[in-house]
Amino acid sequence: MVSLNSSSNNPEGTPAKAAPSRTLNDVVIRLAGNSQDGIQAVGGFLARLAGRSAQEVMTYMTIPSTISGGPSIFQVRMGTGDILSAGDRADVLVAFYQHSYESHRAALRPGGILLYDSDHVQPNPDDKEVTAVGVPMTSATVEAVGGSSKEKGKNIYVLGLLARMFDLNVPKLTTLIKERFGGKNEDIVRNALLAFDAGYAYPSENLRNCLYRLDQPAPAPDARPQVTTDGNTALTYGLITAGVRYGAGYPITPWSSIMETLRTELPKYGGIFVQCEDEIAAVSTALGFSYAGNLAITGSSGPGLSLKAEALGWAVMAEIPLIVVNVQRGGPSTGLPTNIEQSDLMQAIYGSHGDAPRVVLAPKTVEDCYYTAIEAAKIAREFSTLVIILTDQALATRIEAFDEPDLPKLMIEAKPDLSPRDASFKPYPLDGMTRHAPPGSVMGSGKYPTVSGLEHDELGHPTANPALHSKMTAKRREKVKAVAATYPAPEVFGDQTGDLLLVGWGCTYGPIHEAVERLQASGLKVGHVHVRHIHPLNPGLEAIFARYKQIRVIEINDEGLYGYGQLATLLRARYCNPAIGSITKTDGLTFRVSEIVELVAKNLGISSIKTGARKFSVLAGPDRQ
Repeated sequence: MVSLNSSSNNPEGTPAKAAPSRTLNDVVIRLAGNSQDGIQAVGGFLARLAGRSAQEVMTYMTIPSTISGGPSIFQVRMGTGDILSAGDRADVLVAFYQHSYESHRAALRPGGILLYDSDHVQPNPDDKEVTAVGVPMTSATVEAVGGSSKEKGKNIYVLGLLARMFDLNVPKLTTLIKERFGGKNEDIVRNALLAFDAGYAYPSENLRNCLYRLDQPAPAPDARPQVTTDGNTALTYGLITAGVRYGAGYPITPWSSIMETLRTELPKYGGIFVQCEDEIAAVSTALGFSYAGNLAITGSSGPGLSLKAEALGWAVMAEIPLIVVNVQRGGPSTGLPTNIEQSDLMQAIYGSHGDAPRVVLAPKTVEDCYYTAIEAAKIAREFSTLVIILTDQALATRIEAFDEPDLPKLMIEAKPDLSPRDASFKPYPLDGMTRHAPPGSVMGSGKYPTVSGLEHDELGHPTANPALHSKMTAKRREKVKAVAATYPAPEVFGDQTGDLLLVGWGCTYGPIHEAVERLQASGLKVGHVHVRHIHPLNPGLEAIFARYKQIRVIEINDEGLYGYGQLATLLRARYCNPAIGSITKTDGLTFRVSEIVELVAKNLGISSIKTGARKFSVLAGPDRQ
């Protein structure tokens, strides 16, 4: 399909020289430079433009863990159709430096476009597999902006180049730039627009073989507006929607942005978020808010959850409702602060002394982060229990577009229940659900119940009675088991019965989903189930597992001493199904679609898998996905 580049988007309002362009359904763009170059900002602009244009979008990023910065990438996949992963190999690689080119050239598909800063990059002249386009990004930005800003607008210059290459909507991009820098000095906004215009005005003759148009069908008349955001932001506003108004925390990557947003937003709803001096103070403060009758939130990453463990045990014993967010990163110890890992699952379920059952939920997409927060609040209130939301670094920073939530139907304004309690009130009845009386409630008995970390009777009074301890332990266990009855039936994508079932959790949802489609094209009967309810497990899983010859659990953690990842270990222990196997990795990166296909083939002993016209061997991935 051939179209002409539109001239209506020319920033200067003059017709651009017409050049042939090809229409694409979607494109994968990888920006590679240093963290100080603002490549995340460029990727964010592209992602938000896609969202405001009713297109699908998904991003992926890596950032250095050092304060001084270092090599960084931002990859964005945008276009039409279901985009469930950020893409395996890039169609366009933007290389800011020589190390960017050398490190990421292999990520560019054959036939792709290498767009490089000719002031800093010297590509291999013998490389004929890609189209190399050199642009003096640094010097052209200095020339366009001048003054003391120098090359600080280079990222926006590149945004202008990409806008020209893909005929992007310039008015919308200009609006996004003004929104992004609008709170700053007017000179910053003006310089950003100058850099953008200079990049957009780069001679089209030099880009003649690199001009494309992204397919953009008209949106459905009843389509809802789209929200474009990252997982941490989606989760934060899900908590606010669910009526959470109080919380406490301590900074740690990659949880900190949730804390910072809650500090800003909760006062607007009559609440407060406290930044404490350490993790123990944070969880204890949150428990104080919940003790007062307000469901509260705290959170951290794996190292911080370790410090919170003792207080979480208190929450279980006292049966205080609480939401805890763990944004996982690579471990153990300080580990990989800015990389992905799904290695805190066992910590989330069992990370406490004694028998301390809790609910663990794991969102699968950015959109699901929002709705998982709402579900967590509902469970915490209804069952007066601790709920851990187990998200991860990939979901935290990934940007996706999804339909705007129906806020009038979802918004909750929760208030402490200070209604009078009659003389028979017992907060911990053995034959009923725990219900606390917040301070200030009128007690018909004249006595206020005790709340502590000691084992207790039905009124909360401390006891060491062996029989009562057994009954209270069973009460806390059965309460969490009862949560499973509220879960919806598990969804199975692909073949409902057959050769292979792929099981995942967290950020692996999209890549597994697309891998199933490739494996099906090879003739295998493959299904996919994604486990969102980690603990307790959904009661429908056992029947699903029985319908497949082989089951492979895809997760980003180590195979451990016995050859199985953490979720696989849990599933094998629960169902005693020998068909359950494990596919894991620990490189700090998300799974690529081709990587899953290759690892499944290797795990099952298949030398190669044919998918349509392409052949995906165990040793070589696809040309483009």
